[in-house]
Amino acid sequence: MHDDDDAALLAAWRASVDTEGAPFTVPGHKGRAGTVWPTLGRLLDSDSPMYGGLAPIKDAAALLSAAERRGAALWTADWCRYSTGGSTHANQVAALAIARPGDTVVVSRNAHRSTLSGLILAGLEPVWLPTDVDPRFGLPAGVSRGSLEAVLDATPDATALFLVEPSYIGTMSRLAELVELAHGRGLPVVVDQAWGAHLGFHPAYPNHALQAGADVMIMSAHKTLPSYSQGSIIAARTARVADARLERAFEVSNTTSPAGSILASIDAARAVLGSPLGHDLLDRLVDVVEHARDRLHAGGIVTLRPSDFEPGRFDPAKLVLVLDSGDGLEIERALIAAGAPVEQADRDTIVAIVTMVDDESTVDRLVDAVLGAHARAHGRRATTTVWSAPVPPRAMSPRTAFFAAHEVVSAADAIGRASAELIAPYPPGIPVVVPGEIITAEVLAALEAAATSGVRIAYARDPALKSYEVVIE
Repeated sequence: MHDDDDAALLAAWRASVDTEGAPFTVPGHKGRAGTVWPTLGRLLDSDSPMYGGLAPIKDAAALLSAAERRGAALWTADWCRYSTGGSTHANQVAALAIARPGDTVVVSRNAHRSTLSGLILAGLEPVWLPTDVDPRFGLPAGVSRGSLEAVLDATPDATALFLVEPSYIGTMSRLAELVELAHGRGLPVVVDQAWGAHLGFHPAYPNHALQAGADVMIMSAHKTLPSYSQGSIIAARTARVADARLERAFEVSNTTSPAGSILASIDAARAVLGSPLGHDLLDRLVDVVEHARDRLHAGGIVTLRPSDFEPGRFDPAKLVLVLDSGDGLEIERALIAAGAPVEQADRDTIVAIVTMVDDESTVDRLVDAVLGAHARAHGRRATTTVWSAPVPPRAMSPRTAFFAAHEVVSAADAIGRASAELIAPYPPGIPVVVPGEIITAEVLAALEAAATSGVRIAYARDPALKSYEVVIE
């Protein structure tokens, strides 16, 4: 068990929800919604605002700042903020803080949509950095040093580097090498570590991005730590990125009414992660996932294993199934019916998120359901090419395309036009086309191949891919 007082925001939240009173502050439910609708009251029972809930309005900022300083200490950062806007907000903060409008930045092509929105808000001009595909699995493998060197050589005016580490499926680049290369060219490095908030606190796991030398690190606490949805952390070292810029960027896009419950859960997750309990939970996590891999392998299902990669280049907590036979979509339906839904499934791949709060009983339930469904499933693997789709030619910047007039045309008529939308099969979230790029026949073919394989087509105005939104030039 853990002591609430190790997390000041959690202790303040407990005091807030345990105190009976008649507040005359927001939120409007006043903790009394159950008197008019019991189900709604149950939903809102844990909600408490940061300002006027966890602390009096005039004192809340000091309480939050003290908690964030503990976060900075844990992640060896000079500056740290907790966000209730998810890593979407944190990625936008990084873009607003790292450069100035019109600057060119190098961005890994597997960047999340929130990074692109940050580039649009900040007026930055991206040059895309390709991600490699592992030929053994047909899945993303990270960014190579050679690729980064080539892009930097061709982009001497670049002012920053944006990376995603780890990838959605847990693979990682040689991050320390990439950071050293970028720093040698005078570029600060931002790492979207949304899927790796648990990294860096156990020898079985890769280092977190700041340990690898990065300047800014974004983590989704709610993805792999015991935190409320929307909880995110942005931490930075300020030798190359000014803390004043970071602070302004954070505040200009931050809500003025943050949910104290979300912030308290981030603080509590931080306390667990940095404690002996956290170390033990991470230890258990490695064991239960490896046990799951062994059982799945015995049942004829291939999984990604840390031993498939160089040391430090795969998250051992990631459970990724690569199906040589059986339809992943059919298996997914069976898992939902069994009460064990997974994060993602397409015809060929299943990704299950296993975290520190899982144990052998929960993971065995998943594996039992997978093995049972796999034995009944049909179909053969047909690897798609969406992850290695060529980057289309660019007609204009994403920001110009965002503000330009748009129209919707048929798929056939979209060929040769500048896209007004980002479309990314997810996972792995690598964009096939972003605003300002030319829609080509290859773009349409890659998207159709992904959709046929059961991959979710994210962010498209028309997920059926019958029409596209394009720029009116």
